[in-house]
Amino acid sequence: MIREVAAELERAVLLFSGGKDSAVLLHLARKAFHPGGLPFPVMHVDTGHNFPEVIEYRDRLVDEMGARLIVASVQDSIDNGRVIEETGPRASRNRLQSVTLLDAIEKHGFRAAFGGARRDEERARAKERILSFRDDFGQWDPKRQRPELWNIYNGFVKPGEHVRVFPLSNWTELDVWQYVAEEKLELPCIYFAHEREVFRRDGMLYAVSAHVELLPGEEPFTKWVRFRTVGDMSCTGAVASEAMSLEDVVAEIAATRITERGETRADDRISEAAMEDRKKEGYF
Repeated sequence: MIREVAAELERAVLLFSGGKDSAVLLHLARKAFHPGGLPFPVMHVDTGHNFPEVIEYRDRLVDEMGARLIVASVQDSIDNGRVIEETGPRASRNRLQSVTLLDAIEKHGFRAAFGGARRDEERARAKERILSFRDDFGQWDPKRQRPELWNIYNGFVKPGEHVRVFPLSNWTELDVWQYVAEEKLELPCIYFAHEREVFRRDGMLYAVSAHVELLPGEEPFTKWVRFRTVGDMSCTGAVASEAMSLEDVVAEIAATRITERGETRADDRISEAAMEDRKKEGYF
Protein backbone atom coordinates (compact mmCIF):
# COMPACT_ATOMS: atom_id res chain seq x y z
CA MET A 1 0.00 0.00 0.00
CA ILE A 2 2.80 2.41 0.92
CA ARG A 3 4.74 1.62 -2.25
CA GLU A 4 1.61 1.98 -4.41
CA VAL A 5 0.77 5.43 -3.05
CA ALA A 6 4.37 6.60 -3.45
CA ALA A 7 4.35 5.37 -7.05
CA GLU A 8 0.95 6.74 -8.08
CA LEU A 9 0.77 10.08 -6.25
CA GLU A 10 3.52 12.65 -6.53
CA ARG A 11 4.85 14.43 -3.46
CA ALA A 12 3.85 12.21 -0.55
CA VAL A 13 4.73 12.91 3.08
CA LEU A 14 4.63 10.79 6.24
CA LEU A 15 3.06 12.51 9.25
CA PHE A 16 5.14 11.70 12.32
CA SER A 17 4.21 12.73 15.87
CA GLY A 18 6.78 10.59 17.66
CA GLY A 19 3.99 8.37 19.01
CA LYS A 20 3.76 4.60 18.81
CA ASP A 21 1.48 4.50 15.76
CA SER A 22 3.59 6.85 13.66
CA ALA A 23 6.74 5.02 14.81
CA VAL A 24 5.28 1.73 13.51
CA LEU A 25 4.17 3.44 10.30
CA LEU A 26 7.65 4.88 9.78
CA HIS A 27 9.18 1.43 10.36
CA LEU A 28 6.83 -0.11 7.78
CA ALA A 29 7.74 2.62 5.28
CA ARG A 30 11.43 1.93 5.81
CA LYS A 31 10.75 -1.77 5.16
CA ALA A 32 8.77 -0.92 2.02
CA PHE A 33 11.74 0.78 0.35
CA HIS A 34 14.65 -1.13 1.90
CA PRO A 35 17.56 -1.10 1.11
CA GLY A 36 16.89 2.37 -0.31
CA GLY A 37 15.89 5.37 1.74
CA LEU A 38 12.47 6.93 2.10
CA PRO A 39 11.37 8.60 -1.16
CA PHE A 40 9.35 11.19 0.78
CA PRO A 41 9.97 13.43 3.81
CA VAL A 42 8.70 13.06 7.37
CA MET A 43 6.60 15.92 8.78
CA HIS A 44 5.71 16.77 12.37
CA VAL A 45 3.05 19.35 13.20
CA ASP A 46 4.61 20.77 16.36
CA THR A 47 2.28 22.56 18.78
CA GLY A 48 5.20 23.81 20.84
CA HIS A 49 3.58 22.13 23.84
CA ASN A 50 4.81 18.61 23.17
CA PHE A 51 6.50 16.35 25.70
CA PRO A 52 10.28 17.07 25.65
CA GLU A 53 11.01 13.33 25.64
CA VAL A 54 9.02 12.93 22.42
CA ILE A 55 10.79 15.79 20.63
CA GLU A 56 14.19 14.34 21.62
CA TYR A 57 13.10 10.92 20.30
CA ARG A 58 11.79 12.45 17.05
CA ASP A 59 14.99 14.32 16.27
CA ARG A 60 17.26 11.41 17.15
CA LEU A 61 15.29 8.80 15.17
CA VAL A 62 14.97 10.91 12.02
CA ASP A 63 18.66 11.83 12.20
CA GLU A 64 19.72 8.19 12.60
CA MET A 65 17.76 7.09 9.53
CA GLY A 66 18.89 10.04 7.44
CA ALA A 67 15.38 11.17 6.53
CA ARG A 68 14.33 14.72 5.74
CA LEU A 69 12.33 16.23 8.60
CA ILE A 70 9.83 19.06 8.07
CA VAL A 71 8.56 20.74 11.24
CA ALA A 72 5.30 22.65 10.73
CA SER A 73 5.03 24.98 13.72
CA VAL A 74 1.76 26.01 15.34
CA GLN A 75 3.68 28.86 16.97
CA ASP A 76 4.49 30.20 13.49
CA SER A 77 0.78 30.02 12.60
CA ILE A 78 0.00 32.05 15.73
CA ASP A 79 2.75 34.60 15.00
CA ASN A 80 1.54 35.00 11.39
CA GLY A 81 -2.05 35.57 12.47
CA ARG A 82 -3.34 32.39 10.85
CA VAL A 83 -4.83 31.16 14.16
CA ILE A 84 -5.67 32.69 17.52
CA GLU A 85 -4.27 31.02 20.62
CA GLU A 86 -6.66 30.04 23.37
CA THR A 87 -6.04 31.31 26.90
CA GLY A 88 -6.95 30.10 30.38
CA PRO A 89 -6.45 26.89 32.38
CA ARG A 90 -8.19 24.72 29.77
CA ALA A 91 -6.50 26.29 26.76
CA SER A 92 -4.99 23.94 24.19
CA ARG A 93 -3.20 24.29 20.88
CA ASN A 94 -4.47 20.92 19.71
CA ARG A 95 -7.25 22.20 17.44
CA LEU A 96 -4.93 24.84 15.92
CA GLN A 97 -2.90 22.06 14.28
CA SER A 98 -5.45 21.72 11.46
CA VAL A 99 -4.59 25.10 9.94
CA THR A 100 -0.85 24.50 10.36
CA LEU A 101 -1.12 21.10 8.67
CA LEU A 102 -3.18 22.37 5.73
CA ASP A 103 -0.82 25.33 5.23
CA ALA A 104 2.18 22.97 5.17
CA ILE A 105 0.49 20.59 2.69
CA GLU A 106 -0.27 23.51 0.38
CA LYS A 107 3.18 25.08 0.77
CA HIS A 108 5.01 21.88 -0.16
CA GLY A 109 2.48 20.68 -2.73
CA PHE A 110 1.86 17.29 -1.08
CA ARG A 111 -0.79 15.14 -2.78
CA ALA A 112 -0.73 12.31 -0.23
CA ALA A 113 -0.11 12.33 3.53
CA PHE A 114 0.46 9.05 5.37
CA GLY A 115 -0.95 8.93 8.91
CA GLY A 116 -0.97 6.38 11.72
CA ALA A 117 -4.65 6.72 12.70
CA ARG A 118 -6.58 3.55 13.51
CA ARG A 119 -10.32 2.90 13.34
CA ASP A 120 -10.48 1.48 16.87
CA GLU A 121 -9.30 4.76 18.39
CA GLU A 122 -12.48 6.82 18.02
CA ARG A 123 -15.86 6.78 16.24
CA ALA A 124 -14.98 9.45 13.68
CA ARG A 125 -11.80 7.60 12.73
CA ALA A 126 -13.88 4.47 12.25
CA LYS A 127 -15.60 6.31 9.37
CA GLU A 128 -12.32 6.96 7.57
CA ARG A 129 -11.38 5.06 4.44
CA ILE A 130 -7.82 3.81 4.09
CA LEU A 131 -7.50 6.38 1.28
CA SER A 132 -9.41 9.32 2.73
CA PHE A 133 -9.92 12.24 0.37
CA ARG A 134 -9.75 15.95 1.22
CA ASP A 135 -11.19 18.62 -1.06
CA ASP A 136 -9.35 21.70 -2.31
CA PHE A 137 -10.07 23.40 1.03
CA GLY A 138 -8.48 20.46 2.88
CA GLN A 139 -11.82 19.46 4.36
CA TRP A 140 -13.20 15.96 4.94
CA ASP A 141 -16.77 14.94 4.13
CA PRO A 142 -17.56 11.53 5.71
CA LYS A 143 -20.55 11.13 3.37
CA ARG A 144 -18.50 11.52 0.19
CA GLN A 145 -15.82 8.89 0.62
CA ARG A 146 -15.13 6.30 -2.06
CA PRO A 147 -16.02 2.64 -1.51
CA GLU A 148 -13.10 0.29 -0.91
CA LEU A 149 -14.12 -3.21 -1.94
CA TRP A 150 -11.79 -6.20 -1.80
CA ASN A 151 -8.82 -3.96 -0.91
CA ILE A 152 -9.05 -2.13 -4.25
CA TYR A 153 -8.28 1.56 -3.87
CA ASN A 154 -8.84 4.53 -6.18
CA GLY A 155 -6.02 7.02 -5.73
CA PHE A 156 -7.13 9.62 -8.28
CA VAL A 157 -7.12 13.19 -6.96
CA LYS A 158 -8.17 16.37 -8.73
CA PRO A 159 -5.98 19.49 -8.81
CA GLY A 160 -5.98 21.09 -5.37
CA GLU A 161 -7.16 17.95 -3.59
CA HIS A 162 -5.06 15.56 -1.55
CA VAL A 163 -5.54 12.23 0.15
CA ARG A 164 -4.75 11.02 3.66
CA VAL A 165 -3.51 7.44 3.71
CA PHE A 166 -3.99 5.25 6.79
CA PRO A 167 -2.22 1.89 6.38
CA LEU A 168 -2.84 1.01 10.06
CA SER A 169 -6.61 1.59 9.85
CA ASN A 170 -7.52 -1.99 10.70
CA TRP A 171 -4.87 -2.47 13.39
CA THR A 172 -5.77 -2.36 17.08
CA GLU A 173 -3.75 -0.83 19.90
CA LEU A 174 -2.74 -4.36 20.91
CA ASP A 175 -1.61 -5.10 17.32
CA VAL A 176 0.63 -2.02 17.44
CA TRP A 177 2.24 -3.00 20.73
CA GLN A 178 2.74 -6.61 19.64
CA TYR A 179 4.44 -5.34 16.48
CA VAL A 180 6.64 -3.04 18.56
CA ALA A 181 7.62 -6.00 20.74
CA GLU A 182 8.23 -8.33 17.79
CA GLU A 183 10.37 -5.81 15.90
CA LYS A 184 12.03 -4.48 19.08
CA LEU A 185 11.25 -0.88 18.16
CA GLU A 186 12.34 1.96 20.38
CA LEU A 187 9.59 4.31 21.60
CA PRO A 188 9.64 7.49 23.70
CA CYS A 189 10.30 6.64 27.34
CA ILE A 190 6.98 8.16 28.50
CA TYR A 191 5.16 5.11 27.10
CA PHE A 192 6.61 3.12 30.02
CA ALA A 193 5.96 3.54 33.73
CA HIS A 194 7.95 6.27 35.43
CA GLU A 195 7.59 8.58 38.39
CA ARG A 196 6.18 11.95 37.40
CA GLU A 197 4.67 15.02 39.00
CA VAL A 198 1.01 15.07 37.95
CA PHE A 199 -2.31 16.61 38.94
CA ARG A 200 -5.86 15.31 38.63
CA ARG A 201 -8.47 17.00 36.41
CA ASP A 202 -11.77 15.62 35.12
CA GLY A 203 -10.80 12.11 36.17
CA MET A 204 -7.47 12.18 34.29
CA LEU A 205 -3.85 12.58 35.38
CA TYR A 206 -2.03 15.44 33.63
CA ALA A 207 1.70 16.06 33.69
CA VAL A 208 2.69 19.23 35.50
CA SER A 209 4.27 21.60 32.97
CA ALA A 210 4.71 25.27 32.12
CA HIS A 211 2.09 24.82 29.37
CA VAL A 212 -0.80 23.95 31.70
CA GLU A 213 -2.31 26.38 34.19
CA LEU A 214 -3.68 24.78 37.35
CA LEU A 215 -7.24 25.44 38.45
CA PRO A 216 -8.04 26.36 42.08
CA GLY A 217 -7.84 23.25 44.24
CA GLU A 218 -5.63 21.28 41.84
CA GLU A 219 -2.56 20.13 43.72
CA PRO A 220 0.46 18.40 42.10
CA PHE A 221 1.62 15.06 43.46
CA THR A 222 4.08 12.36 42.41
CA LYS A 223 2.82 9.07 40.97
CA TRP A 224 3.96 6.16 38.82
CA VAL A 225 2.33 6.68 35.43
CA ARG A 226 2.74 6.05 31.74
CA PHE A 227 1.15 7.52 28.61
CA ARG A 228 -0.92 5.46 26.17
CA THR A 229 -0.79 8.19 23.53
CA VAL A 230 1.34 11.29 23.01
CA GLY A 231 0.21 14.72 21.95
CA ASP A 232 -0.14 18.25 23.25
CA MET A 233 0.63 18.25 26.99
CA SER A 234 -2.46 20.38 27.62
CA CYS A 235 -4.91 17.66 26.55
CA THR A 236 -3.05 14.35 26.98
CA GLY A 237 -3.53 12.43 30.21
CA ALA A 238 -1.53 9.62 31.77
CA VAL A 239 -2.67 6.37 33.38
CA ALA A 240 -1.49 4.96 36.68
CA SER A 241 0.80 2.06 35.79
CA GLU A 242 3.80 0.05 36.85
CA ALA A 243 4.38 -1.46 33.37
CA MET A 244 8.07 -0.75 32.78
CA SER A 245 8.78 -3.31 30.05
CA LEU A 246 7.31 -4.10 26.64
CA GLU A 247 5.94 -7.38 27.96
CA ASP A 248 4.21 -5.64 30.85
CA VAL A 249 2.67 -3.01 28.55
CA VAL A 250 1.37 -5.67 26.12
CA ALA A 251 -0.23 -7.54 29.02
CA GLU A 252 -1.77 -4.32 30.35
CA ILE A 253 -3.21 -3.36 26.94
CA ALA A 254 -4.60 -6.87 26.42
CA ALA A 255 -6.56 -6.55 29.67
CA THR A 256 -7.99 -3.05 29.20
CA ARG A 257 -11.43 -2.37 27.72
CA ILE A 258 -11.08 1.42 27.27
CA THR A 259 -9.46 2.92 24.18
CA GLU A 260 -6.41 5.10 24.68
CA ARG A 261 -8.15 8.22 23.41
CA GLY A 262 -11.23 7.49 25.49
CA GLU A 263 -9.12 7.21 28.63
CA THR A 264 -6.47 9.88 28.11
CA ARG A 265 -7.45 12.56 25.55
CA ALA A 266 -9.38 15.57 26.83
CA ASP A 267 -9.78 17.02 23.32
CA ASP A 268 -12.21 14.20 22.47
CA ARG A 269 -14.44 15.02 25.46
CA ILE A 270 -15.46 18.51 24.34
CA SER A 271 -18.56 17.10 22.63
CA GLU A 272 -19.92 13.83 21.27
CA ALA A 273 -18.66 14.74 17.80
CA ALA A 274 -15.46 16.57 18.82
CA MET A 275 -13.10 14.47 16.68
CA GLU A 276 -15.41 14.45 13.67
CA ASP A 277 -15.79 18.24 13.82
CA ARG A 278 -12.01 18.68 13.87
CA LYS A 279 -11.52 16.20 11.03
CA LYS A 280 -14.01 18.04 8.83
CA GLU A 281 -11.80 21.12 9.26
CA GLY A 282 -8.68 19.24 8.15
CA TYR A 283 -7.42 17.56 11.37
CA PHE A 284 -5.41 14.32 11.18
